[in-house]
Parts: sequence; C-alpha cells; structure tokens
Amino acid sequence: MGLDITALKFLHKIKKQKLLGNTITIGRQSLTIHPSCVKKFLEISSEYIQSNYCEDLLLKYFSATNVESLDFSDFEKATHIVDLNLPLPQKFHGIYDTVINFGTLEHIFNISEALKSCSALCKKGGQILHIMPSNNFCGHGFYQFSPELFFSLYSEKNGYAETEVFLSDVTDNNYIYKVKSPKNGNRINLYSFNSLNVLCRTVLVENKLSALNVQQSDYRYAWNSSKSKINIFSQIDSLTLKQRLQSYYFFYRFLIFLNNLFKLIGFKNENRLSKKNRELDIIKF
Repeated sequence: MGLDITALKFLHKIKKQKLLGNTITIGRQSLTIHPSCVKKFLEISSEYIQSNYCEDLLLKYFSATNVESLDFSDFEKATHIVDLNLPLPQKFHGIYDTVINFGTLEHIFNISEALKSCSALCKKGGQILHIMPSNNFCGHGFYQFSPELFFSLYSEKNGYAETEVFLSDVTDNNYIYKVKSPKNGNRINLYSFNSLNVLCRTVLVENKLSALNVQQSDYRYAWNSSKSKINIFSQIDSLTLKQRLQSYYFFYRFLIFLNNLFKLIGFKNENRLSKKNRELDIIKF
C-alpha cells in the first residue's frame, strides 16, 4: 500500500479534473517514491520534507482538505479500523469527496463487499480512484484485476459516470494506456510479459449499491444476441496457444527473450500495450 511514481502522476492528472477535497485512503498509504522525484515532478522550488505517509503530500499539493485512512489493523496507525470483508458501518456512508484505493483491495478476500464499501464511503458526486494489480502479479495478493471489472461495475446503469480505465507497465512510467470500453460483445484481451497495473477513476452519481447489476459485458451481449456466441468462444479458444507454449519451458523462455529483443528494436504486438492496439489510446504520462 503506497504511492509510487505511477500513483503520483495519476493523482496529478486527476487534480486537473476534480479537487480531492475530503479524502479517505483504503489502507494508510506510504510514500514509496524518492523525495527528489516528488520535488522534480511537482516542480517544488521550496524546501520539501517528505513524510512516511501520504497525508501531508495530499493536503499540500493535491487539494485535499482532509485525509483519513481505513484499515483492518492499526499496525500503520490508520484513522479508522474497519474490516472491509464485512458491510461498511453506516456511520461512514456518504462522507468523502474522494476515495483512494492504491494497492489494498487485492489483499481483501471479500472483494465484492470491499468494492461496495468504496462506493458507500463516497458522497454523491464524489470520485473513486483505484490502482490495482493486473497481469503478472500472481502471489502479490488474492486477486489480479481486468479492465472489464471496472467497466461492468462502474456503469451508468449502476449509478456511475465519467468512468475511465487505464493500464500501466511497471517498467515504463512515461506512458499509460487508456482502455476503450468494450462494445458489441468484443473482449479486450491484453497480454504482457511485464507486470501491469490497472488504474480507474469513476464518479458516484447515484447510490444503487442494493441493486448493482454486474455481468461480464461480452456474455451480456451474447445473452441478447445469439450471433455473438461464436465470437466469444472463438476468443476463448485462441488463448490456449499461449498455454500450450508454456508447457515447453525452454522454448517459452526463448520466446520471452525474443520478445524483449523485439521491444528493444521497436517491435510491438497489436495485442499488447502499444499505439497499434485498437482498444487502447496511448497517453504521455
């Protein structure tokens, strides 16, 4: 749980869209970025003293008016001790302008309840921010997350607006990739040899937590159109090639070597994070 350079740049982008205001972080967020990087990126000309945790940074440089934290344990002295495996106590509902989850929810078993709690914490018109592990983070927590989850959960029908989903490669802090919302039953299948984080911002317009309808978009499309079933299952079958290759360990490692070599000379596969992928928009970060 912490703010790294990706989180810092994401917050800087968000600040241009909406002020943080009264803020709560899911888990107390430590600062895992060197003070010199913070000072350079934020163009701080005065003396800068970095705290161990994010509160001072958010208050002074990111328009937060108040910063609290919520965690299962008091080992990092969070403001509130709450088990997010359970329904959020009513006293916390609808209080915060910004809810920040940067690397916490993947460690919580009851993920659907935890996601509901993020929304319950938020005021109507407030924003929810996530940075969570996606590809190649197996073992980091209980879960890795797909952009599909955020598009399906944070939909207009469920009471949300302005939902944006991005992917970032942990080895490249200069760009993020905006994921286009899936349409017409098409899945957004993205592969990577490097670890990816998924970033999301959404605005809570109306509290519909008791009546959320979250279904995978391509299956929802299939249920309403028999023609799309062929498309879905053909995509599933296409994934078996990588699985087969992985069974040949040394050959697979050789392919990884070639992949890294191709990246060095500028080769990009259209299914990966690049401007050639039609489902992504590359953004200078």
